[in-house]
This record gives sequence, C-alpha cells and structure tokens, in this order.
Amino acid sequence: MYNADDLQYALENTKVIHSPDRVIETFGVTSFQFYLVTELMDQVDEIRVREGRIQADRPQLLTPDNMAKLLLEGFGEAANHFAQLLQAKNAAFLKYGFQIRKDGVTEHVVHDSLHAVVERVNRDVPEGQRSSSAIIQGVDEGWEICLLKFTLELVEQSARINWFDLRRRGLL
Repeated sequence: MYNADDLQYALENTKVIHSPDRVIETFGVTSFQFYLVTELMDQVDEIRVREGRIQADRPQLLTPDNMAKLLLEGFGEAANHFAQLLQAKNAAFLKYGFQIRKDGVTEHVVHDSLHAVVERVNRDVPEGQRSSSAIIQGVDEGWEICLLKFTLELVEQSARINWFDLRRRGLL
C-alpha cells in the first residue's frame, strides 16, 4: 500500500511525452495504446518500458445511486485508493463517470539512459498508431498511479466535448 507521499511523488513525476490526438468518444468505447517509461530506482541506466491498452467505456451520467460504481478493472490497490481520494476531492469528475480498464500489459527492461529510451519509444511508435497512442514518463513504483493520472487528464480534456454532445442530443 502506498502512503500519501508515494502517491504525491508519482503524481508530481508523471510527464506526458505524447498524448493521443483524439478525445474519449461520447457515444462509444475508446481504446488507447500506452507506453509507460520508468527508471528503476536503485539501478543505473535500467529503464522499464510497459506497453498496453487503456479502454474507456462511453461516458455515463452519474447519479448518487450509481456513484459507487466507479470501477477500475485490472488496477491494483494503490490505484483504487487514488480513485477514492479523487471521489472526495473532485465532484466534477464524478459527474463524468465511466469504467477504466487496462489490459495486455507487457514490460521489458532496457539498459540506456531515461532520456534515450523516452526518445526511442517516441520515435518508434508507428505513424499509423500515433493518433491513438500515449507515451508517458513516470516512476516505476506507483506506475499505475502515473497511468491513471494520464487517463484522468484525458477525461478532463474530453469532458467539454462530451457534455456538448450530450446536450446536443437532448440527454442533459
């Protein structure tokens, strides 16, 4: 279990190198490929690269009855603790609830500098996949917090468009 300092450290040291070109779709499922690059804490020039997919179901309006249904499938205890902190602090996010899943996570360790690995990952993402890919630099311990922070920032970027779409269709 991470303490508040561990959570804060992960949040402060998450940097989005490349963000997907598109936002979370209002009326469908959205899937993003992610590459999370982290430096191993007690090793010189050992970098872990995690790759996987994040899937966001279509946004749903939350009522008090279903507010507790914010689910984080596939994430560990630290990510769930972080979500509970968000519920207490960010009512606007709760109005924009949906399920977040991560799957297909693979990882490998590279022996090089953090900067060189980040640059290589950024360069090697195929052009056809860049619009739906994210490259994130974070911390190895607490990496799920880094991934969740990125995802929630994407929610914030998408919310205005999603609210507009819901109003336009008469759903608000």
